[in-house]
Amino acid sequence: MKNHFVATSVLVATLWAPAAFAAEGGSCHFHGNKPAAEATVTGCALQRKDALVKGGKLDASWQAVKQDRIETVDGKKGKEWRVSFKNPAAADKSKETLYMFFTPPGNFIAANFTGQ
Repeated sequence: MKNHFVATSVLVATLWAPAAFAAEGGSCHFHGNKPAAEATVTGCALQRKDALVKGGKLDASWQAVKQDRIETVDGKKGKEWRVSFKNPAAADKSKETLYMFFTPPGNFIAANFTGQ
């Protein structure tokens, strides 16, 4: 009886825990030092851009903008992924290109319009 209770408790905890802690963009949080594939970083950048639009940080015109470039650059703490999006419809031409930075494993660092 005790084993049955323990097994049931473990099963319920396993099934319930991911739903309780899931958040938007939760699939783009990585542990370890294994470099992420370019496709993984691209997907995370699109999720982050959509979240910025939804949160009002970016104009709605950014919603349909596709990725322009992805590259690795030397950041302050070593190599980083830099993903850029170009929005020709941006009212402010100095904010026509959005840059997003990710760690080598794929975790979001920052987004800006300067590329630095």
